[in-house]
Amino acid sequence: MADDDTPPGEFPFGGANPFGAMPFLGDIMKSLAGQGPLNWDIARQVAYMGVGQGTANVEPASRIAFEKLAPLAQRHIADFLTGVDTTEPRIDCVTPAQWCHSTLEAYKPVFDNLASALGKRPASDSLESATDDPMTSMMNGLMSAMAPMMLGMTIGSMVGQLATRAFGQYDLLLPRDPAKPLLIVAANVDGFAAEWDLPVADIRMWVLVHELAAHAVLGTPHLRNALLDAVNAYVSAFSPDPDAVIEKLSDTEIDPSNPMAAFQQTMSDPALLLGAVISPEQETLRPRLDALLACTVGLVDWIVDGVTQRLLGGAPAVTEALRRRRIESSPADQFVEHLLGVHHTRATIERGRGFIRGILERATADRVLDLLQRPDALPTPAEIDAPGLWLARLEIA
Repeated sequence: MADDDTPPGEFPFGGANPFGAMPFLGDIMKSLAGQGPLNWDIARQVAYMGVGQGTANVEPASRIAFEKLAPLAQRHIADFLTGVDTTEPRIDCVTPAQWCHSTLEAYKPVFDNLASALGKRPASDSLESATDDPMTSMMNGLMSAMAPMMLGMTIGSMVGQLATRAFGQYDLLLPRDPAKPLLIVAANVDGFAAEWDLPVADIRMWVLVHELAAHAVLGTPHLRNALLDAVNAYVSAFSPDPDAVIEKLSDTEIDPSNPMAAFQQTMSDPALLLGAVISPEQETLRPRLDALLACTVGLVDWIVDGVTQRLLGGAPAVTEALRRRRIESSPADQFVEHLLGVHHTRATIERGRGFIRGILERATADRVLDLLQRPDALPTPAEIDAPGLWLARLEIA
């Protein structure tokens, strides 16, 4: 389609066609229009590409082993959480590709909120005044047109990378539908046991205990709702910066012998390309989200430590290997932290464990269980670092 075939004002992102001198780019941008703020087809395709072909099905022997171990793990968790209403989910062993599909579906509302926030146009006058600059106008149009595709690629890449090492659905500690089966990526679990030369039965049991513990904690309605609300508020507070690419390019040293290298390097940064810059509102929201994450991590670790001590005698080699794996930062983890504000760093883990330890030093385990039984018991950012304040508030209440 030639550029003069496109009537003025019909460019899908408003204003004159910024790609008038490059008809093929205008055609590409039009083809990307009308897909909404996030291209889910591309997200799925990129996620599946990230996990490769792999095996078509889960090994039957591995599936049977998990199904046999699950009731024992569930009984011990129910006994450990005496008085807490827990449900026994059905265990479903899946392939990495199936994990990708389920994860994209489970977190679709969060990703949609993220895409809507990143698709907002700034209310400043700078964007209107920048339209006089042909280069700025073209880049703004390019960013707007490519955003759904790039966000789909970014989300798909993140989920695909997570699937290559995920043991279950709660490697990323975000709530999912508690009524659906609990997912275990059996091949990743068995592969980790072989890589570290550890007893595969012990690794399977530890993973089951962790996933069932996380399911019990994140299935608690008030904690589940508070965490989802905090994440959705955080992603909805992104302040897109359409000038970020241009500013980045202007600050980049350009090699005269290869001037396109700087452009390609800048465009390869998904967060920059999407204009996903941390806003002052997000800085205000982060302490609350961080406190809820630390509380969740601390609770899950406390349950896992207690139950695995009973079932595996602590299994120090298994515990050490799994904890080292958890604090290793991968590119997918960095994507999650940047886009969703959810991070499981060493600091978050130690903060959560310190909070639970502080409660147990001052009171009994029943007080820890209040976190799962009392909606008013969720700690504030200050209380996470001072368990005595949390206990005092609950006593007053």
